[in-house]
Amino acid sequence: MRISISSNRFNASQNLQEYIENKLQKLEQFHDKITQTNVSLKLENTGQVKDKIVEVKLLIPGDMLVVKSSAKTFEAAVDKSLEGMKRRIKKIKQLRAQR
Repeated sequence: MRISISSNRFNASQNLQEYIENKLQKLEQFHDKITQTNVSLKLENTGQVKDKIVEVKLLIPGDMLVVKSSAKTFEAAVDKSLEGMKRRIKKIKQLRAQR
């Protein structure tokens, strides 16, 4: 699986990038044919608090799954996104098994 991480208007730390890569590797236990994963990190200004937004695009043969979430930290937003992605992968595998 190829992983691409991009950040908008800031530089993501090496620790954050490693955290994201380690979490994404765990998705391979749910689907073994993941070809590429694109992660987009953004800061959103909402008043005085800056929310962190994470968008994960996952490419598997025949589908592109997209999950977007926000939280107060990038780590929390990544965790939320990956939980949503796990549910989507399981649902797709279940639908394909029924065909």
